[in-house]
Amino acid sequence: MGRSPSGRARNRDDEGTSGGAGGLPRALALTLASALVWGVAHFVTGRRVAGGLLLALYLAILAALAGAATVYRSDLVHYAVQPAVLQRASATIVSLGVLWILVVVRSYLLLRPARLAASARTLGAGAVAVMCFAVAVPVAWSAHSTYVYRDALTSIFRTGSENGKPVDTEDPFNGQARVNILLLGGDSAADRTGVRTDSVTLASVDTKTGDTVLLSLPRNLEKFPMPPGPARDRFPYGFTGDGPQNPGLLNEVYEYAENHPDVVPGVAKKRRGPELLKATVAGVLGLHVDYYILVDMFGFADIVDAMGGVKLKITEPIPYGLQGGVLQPGYRTLKGKEALWYGRSRTNSSDYVRMSRQKCLMRAIAEQADPQTVLTSFDKLAAAAKRTLSTDIPQELLPALMKLSNRVKNGAEIRSLQFVPPLIYTGNPDFHKIRALAADAVSSAPRQVGAKPSGSPTASPSASPSESPGEPDGGESAKPSSKPVSLESSCP
Repeated sequence: MGRSPSGRARNRDDEGTSGGAGGLPRALALTLASALVWGVAHFVTGRRVAGGLLLALYLAILAALAGAATVYRSDLVHYAVQPAVLQRASATIVSLGVLWILVVVRSYLLLRPARLAASARTLGAGAVAVMCFAVAVPVAWSAHSTYVYRDALTSIFRTGSENGKPVDTEDPFNGQARVNILLLGGDSAADRTGVRTDSVTLASVDTKTGDTVLLSLPRNLEKFPMPPGPARDRFPYGFTGDGPQNPGLLNEVYEYAENHPDVVPGVAKKRRGPELLKATVAGVLGLHVDYYILVDMFGFADIVDAMGGVKLKITEPIPYGLQGGVLQPGYRTLKGKEALWYGRSRTNSSDYVRMSRQKCLMRAIAEQADPQTVLTSFDKLAAAAKRTLSTDIPQELLPALMKLSNRVKNGAEIRSLQFVPPLIYTGNPDFHKIRALAADAVSSAPRQVGAKPSGSPTASPSASPSESPGEPDGGESAKPSSKPVSLESSCP
């Protein structure tokens, strides 16, 4: 028998309550609430045990994140440079993302009205898909960024077993009071064969305090002794180069070793140059060289661009580019190519003035590479770093180096000593004097920040571009300091 009109009306009312305009908005609102706080949907539908477990897991995750961002924040740096930890972190992020999406979908299924029109079902499914998408996007970005970072890390830094430099994680610096890292700027321009290391600086870092001394050797240093072995056998009276185009300057050693494997026997290609240059610099300065970092100067411009530029104070006009441009004095935010020219330009100045600008540029980049900048340009920075950097620093040493770099960045003194004329004449160097000054620089107590320096790196003599290597220059009366000076007081 057919239903009465009143029965049909009651049925329509029930459908409207459970599946119409009133039921679906409530279900979607509670689903959104459950997406924001796990377990809400389960509590509303009477599933208290499941709701309690979800809420407990949710609160535990929040507590872990809060603890990592506050109490254990310093430890994050330690873990952030360990590829195995990064791999587990990426897997954990993906797992949590999948779980979060399942919570959203399950919450909606529990709350969804029993009877819905086709249009309402489509609307509900679409709304839940949007919620799942909102969860998936940050999760996917986090997992992708972690993967990209790990890939860059493992591409640049090899393990100790791979490069023959095992590290004791309990004593990463092997009891050394200082770790010495050779910083090289390689100029592999299109019009030049191979790599010329036009920037050669040994960074000697106190492993306890982070106090750092930058010992800079000019690219046109001559007559330097080669390390014992095949290299010294070939050049018993100092390096003399390889033909008229390579007269025997310090910036030629890297490429010479790459082209002559017999002077560094048993070392693979692309490692011969760093090994011979490390040993050569060690002999010149009388200091052991532990590791090296080579930065391709043209790739360096990509890093600066990925950072959004670097802010510097320019004290005098600097010719820029090949079209007659000029970097004008004042506070400027330099793009990548402009920063590259700032560090490399010798027009109307000299190699030695350029060396000073390079140190100030390095300091500015280190200070401005904050976490926010890194996060907002993560993919670009990682890609640029892979193209630009090479090193023999083992992966296992990175946690200790990161802690040390934090000390350097947060209050440690950074001083610079440049072996330039008239302190040292590049064509006829006094190597006994260089070694004595280097030994004194790394053993002396650092200056107080802000103390008046005894000299300035920018007080180097201004040589003309055509000046012969090593020829004394009388262009400026100010003399470079024989003691390292603070970069804070010497950089504009």
